[in-house]
Amino acid sequence: MYTTLISTEGLAQHLESRDWAVIDCRFSLADTEAGRRAYRNGHIPGARYVHLDEGLSGPVVPGKTGRHPLPNPDVAAMRFERLGIGNDVQVVAYDDSGGMIASRLWWMLRWLGHDAVAVLDGGWPRWISEGRPVETVVQEAEPRSFIPHPRPGFLVDVGFVQSIQGQPGMKLVDSRAAERYRGETEPIDPVAGHIPGALNMPNDQTVGQEGAFLSKTGLQEHFKKVLGDTDAEHTIFYCGSGVSACRNILAYKHAGLGDARLYPGSWSEWIADPEREVERGSR
Repeated sequence: MYTTLISTEGLAQHLESRDWAVIDCRFSLADTEAGRRAYRNGHIPGARYVHLDEGLSGPVVPGKTGRHPLPNPDVAAMRFERLGIGNDVQVVAYDDSGGMIASRLWWMLRWLGHDAVAVLDGGWPRWISEGRPVETVVQEAEPRSFIPHPRPGFLVDVGFVQSIQGQPGMKLVDSRAAERYRGETEPIDPVAGHIPGALNMPNDQTVGQEGAFLSKTGLQEHFKKVLGDTDAEHTIFYCGSGVSACRNILAYKHAGLGDARLYPGSWSEWIADPEREVERGSR
């Protein structure tokens, strides 16, 4: 069973396996249909496509939720069933952005009790660069039965984040780029800055230049620099809307450090209430 990352060679050996499901997660915030077009133009044989907004998110409530709120567990389960994901299926998710979007699917499945899910290390770019097979036909998935078993300890809500402010034993980590964390620029959300007390660990620092994740040792050293000996239960990651933070959580898990928690609403939910404080600059 693959539970964090899988190599292109490992996936290639199982393209014909009926109890495997390959999910294409390519997506761009700048052009939300780009991933679907890319999928139709070519994808890993047998892969099905999932759209971040339509398949991995719930309805946005202006002034209350973030940009990509989690769907209801039962709704998410029905969507997974239509993708051919059952409780006994090994899932492999991939994208073309270093696992940033694929890790959202990885996290959601684990949140709902499904451990047999991994992200393709190096993703679509590595698959293509190695000359591996590609197809353009869109195959209908064979529906499977997916019964969700939510793990409430995998996530925290905005009330919890507010309650831990000032507690030295808790580490709240902002996964966005450093300039967004510092409030120097904000290309997506209407308010710049970060949640007071949060530390910064940009999620793209967990991968190398070619989009593959750092080694386990490299990841351990990376997290230890900022988090020290803080354990998983006391470590919470967030980002702009609960997507890219999942790449940090995946890297943290792959490093053997345990299951850190996610604040799914993230920055876009935090600033939905103007009464919540905002901090700028470095910590």
